[in-house]
Amino acid sequence: MSLIRQISLLIAVSLLVGLTGALGVSAGSLRTVLQDQARIKNADNAQALALAVSQQGGDVALIELLMSAQFDTGHYQALRWIQSDGKVGFTREAQAKPSQAPQWLQQALPLSVEPGVAQLSNGWQAIGQVEIKTHLSYAYDTLWAALVQAALWSSALTVVALLLAQWVLGRIRRPLDALVAQADAMAEGQFLTVPPAKVPELRSLTEALNATVGRIQRMFEAQTEQLGLLRQQAHCDALTGLSLRKHFLAELASAMARDDLPPRGAFMLLRLEDLAGVNRLLGREATDQVLALVGQALSQYCQRVPGSLAGRLNGADLALWLPAPDVLQDSAEALAEALRLALQQAAGQGGQGAIRLALGGVELAREQPLSYWFSQADEVLAQAEGRAVGQTLGMALRVADSAADDRALPSGERAWRAQIEAALAQGHTRLLQYPVLDREGHLLHWECPLHLGLAVGGGDAPPDFVNAQTWLPLALRTQLTADIDLAAVGLALQLTQGDGQMRALNIAPASLLAHDFLPRLRALLRSQPGAARQIALEFDVHAAHAKTADLLRELSRAVHPLGVSVGLEHAGAQVQQMERLYELGLDYIKLDRSVLLGVHEDASRAGFVRSLVLFLQGQALQVMGEGVDDARDAKTLIDCGLNGLTGPWATGARA
Repeated sequence: MSLIRQISLLIAVSLLVGLTGALGVSAGSLRTVLQDQARIKNADNAQALALAVSQQGGDVALIELLMSAQFDTGHYQALRWIQSDGKVGFTREAQAKPSQAPQWLQQALPLSVEPGVAQLSNGWQAIGQVEIKTHLSYAYDTLWAALVQAALWSSALTVVALLLAQWVLGRIRRPLDALVAQADAMAEGQFLTVPPAKVPELRSLTEALNATVGRIQRMFEAQTEQLGLLRQQAHCDALTGLSLRKHFLAELASAMARDDLPPRGAFMLLRLEDLAGVNRLLGREATDQVLALVGQALSQYCQRVPGSLAGRLNGADLALWLPAPDVLQDSAEALAEALRLALQQAAGQGGQGAIRLALGGVELAREQPLSYWFSQADEVLAQAEGRAVGQTLGMALRVADSAADDRALPSGERAWRAQIEAALAQGHTRLLQYPVLDREGHLLHWECPLHLGLAVGGGDAPPDFVNAQTWLPLALRTQLTADIDLAAVGLALQLTQGDGQMRALNIAPASLLAHDFLPRLRALLRSQPGAARQIALEFDVHAAHAKTADLLRELSRAVHPLGVSVGLEHAGAQVQQMERLYELGLDYIKLDRSVLLGVHEDASRAGFVRSLVLFLQGQALQVMGEGVDDARDAKTLIDCGLNGLTGPWATGARA
């Protein structure tokens, strides 16, 4: 129970106790007053009757007539004349009038009144005594009416007092609510300050918390800046700002292994010819400036093309990879124009004719090994170097065919849509399972990519199950990702209902844009609440950058009450730069293999990973690693504090 409610309850109980006590005291006092009044009335009426009787000269008839008249007008319960010899000379009794007071009141507050007694005489001769007893029903009526009126007035005053107390508590509660909101915001990575409270006791607390928020924000910013510096040192070339060879190769290997990228991509190699000669002619500082300009051109291109990668392979060689088919020619020409401008700028500073740059590019299927990519690109680069003789920039390009594929996959957007819809309608879906292990080697959850069964053979041929690399691009174009993801969730719920093991599903960020996706998802999860608590939904890290960030936060708030976890996958080295990361309601983050590969032999990379893990865990996030294939890397990553690992190493360890 909240503090305000406890105070409200205390005030209400105090007022109730006070009201009850006041009514009790009033009832007791009023009972005493009524008893005294009834007793005095009995005594006074008895004396008045005795005085009147003494003037009748002992005439019994007149005395009886007088007593009868007195009884009829005095609201008496009983009147008796007891003669001096002990005989009853006159007696009258009346049936008690029913009282309006409830019976429980008469039992709780009984009125005990002695009868009025007076001596009768005829001159100096005693003729007996008279006893008078008044009806008490009138007293009970008066007592009940007085208590009801007192209760009504007390209740009205109590309501007024409660309203006044609630108003005062409301003024106190507002600054408390602001402090609670400030604490909640701080837990979510937001740094809010609140105006000082007007209540003196709360003003000091508000100022102290504002100061604490400021210190935490400065510490957070300093930690983010330090992490950025570590990333630069571990992954980036100091001169060009591009990825170092080891990190570029790790990024490229990670991109080649992902299922959510197109099946083909473009790869370009750039070489500054005769670097040693340029260095002798222009000097080291000017040569470094040339390399920096080339690196800047590549970096700007990567910023314009999401998902592209650029790196410096050695002193004179640089590389660019584009995760898209059919863009090699246009991209190379655009990049060549940017490089010409950069080289002209460098030539204007005294290097006219000395700087020559060769650019060679190939487009291949992602299924080809990296060694094949580099060998093909090197061959084309050699051709470009021949064309660069006598000119500033030489360029050669080639599109290489991928290995033949005998599967009759559908062609055309309409055919793809029909194939995907048929697979969903006929239940041709299956989830693969790859283990995610904790530090002790125990299963945390299964990673479950979805495969669709497409009828590629025609006729009655069984469906051919293919991964997302094949069908996802067309599913995005045909806006079927929401239906596919809901089918995956339904399949995972069925599997989890059977074995109770936790499963993580890849959800396309595009599904968040479907207006009916979240309601349908909640309904599906609610249909199996027990299994839903063992489901995790994973989104590509780009879902936290793009226009889907607000939708992702809304989904997290909607599914968390159902026990569903939400995480990001493929998080790279720039994850600490995401300003809204901790507003998304995430439970965990999976670091991309490009950040993790080779950490056992590179202290700077291991130091960066350790700092990144501490940074994320400090924000109440679990941190896991993807694509780990080396046992030595796995041990180093566990030492760095990762909560879980997946990849070929985990699959082998699980087996």
